[in-house]
Amino acid sequence: MSFLYNIFISLLVFGMKVFSLFNEKTKKGVEGRKKSLSLVRDRFSPSDRVIWMHAASLGEYEQGLPVLERLKEQFPEHKILITFFSPSGYENVIKKKHMADVICYLPFDNKKSVREFVSAFHTELFFTVKYDYWYNLLAELKSRGIRTYVISALFYETQSFFTSYGKWFVKQLQKDIDWFFHQTDFSFALAKSVGLVQSSVTGDTRFDRVKQLRNRNNHVEGIKDFIGEEKVIVFGSSWHAEEKLAKLVAEKNHQVKIIIAPHDLKRIQHLKDLFPNALLYSEVLGSQLSTLDSQLLIIDSIGLLSKLYSYVDVAVVGGGFHDAGLHNILEAATFGVPVIFGNQYRKNPEADQLIAFNGGKSFENESLAAEFVLFLMNDPETLGEMSLQAQKFVDDTPDSTELIIQKIGSL
Repeated sequence: MSFLYNIFISLLVFGMKVFSLFNEKTKKGVEGRKKSLSLVRDRFSPSDRVIWMHAASLGEYEQGLPVLERLKEQFPEHKILITFFSPSGYENVIKKKHMADVICYLPFDNKKSVREFVSAFHTELFFTVKYDYWYNLLAELKSRGIRTYVISALFYETQSFFTSYGKWFVKQLQKDIDWFFHQTDFSFALAKSVGLVQSSVTGDTRFDRVKQLRNRNNHVEGIKDFIGEEKVIVFGSSWHAEEKLAKLVAEKNHQVKIIIAPHDLKRIQHLKDLFPNALLYSEVLGSQLSTLDSQLLIIDSIGLLSKLYSYVDVAVVGGGFHDAGLHNILEAATFGVPVIFGNQYRKNPEADQLIAFNGGKSFENESLAAEFVLFLMNDPETLGEMSLQAQKFVDDTPDSTELIIQKIGSL
């Protein structure tokens, strides 16, 4: 099976290189991987003791960051490496202040590339976040006696591990992973059912991350002026469905203020066409927003959304009305904001938990969601109760990071 896996990796690499000719995002990933080995060789020596976190994309990075920060506190002399598979994770993090000595793309998972990369420094501890597993990488780390963990592991029934052809990879994980730290009891039970017993339930580290958000400076220039005395809804990480929902709400309630932060800045022109009277944040920044007559504000700047949640009454979070994947609902809930979203969120167990707490609701279409949002704007009692429950939902979760650090112990 390892032979077939390596053929698959070769085909994957070839396919990505071809696709990169037509897709800018894929091109960034392919070109970025050409620099990964030289980056670690330039900044690490083979004797450097390195704590290495791998994250598929930005969401997994945020999930793993609380654990990485605690490890750095305990072992300040160790260097930090963060690798990404997706350009969306790498591109976002490399532009911000971060704690890593090196951030780069994970090399493609062929034996030669992995061996050269791992040989460039001394990995003291490696962990991947959630479910990004690469056979040759894990096998190489294990051959060197490196302790390897999975943080906020999440198994679900349709993964390849639970098929006949996936049994081979399960056997590799049994050998190569020292411990799985599961988000949920269901994930733990699924893993155990196929023999991955080196595991425990420690919860989702994203809760630890979003609790930290409350204590930082969440000021966003001009937002208080824009809101004034009105209630405000933010449509965060919006796709087409959430923007349609925003239009339905705006047409039926002219008092409520609406802020739209699209999941991709390429959607800005579409939003300007859809809402011709909306303000564009970059164009009015520095103006007295309270004097500008508009119900809608479009955010065309990166990195503001999690701060905007601290200002709003209701959040509509994107990705749940189709299979793109529900975006982060915890960033809103931590501020005591009820969260509304679509009902396609198979990989987001926290969505069901938030609904059970009555801190959020999901809907099968935009029209039903819009009706409920409009109801909340006119029912302060229900809005207040959902707000309290949303924050309680976050507050009641255990300190997942602490449980993980206790288990990992000293290096």
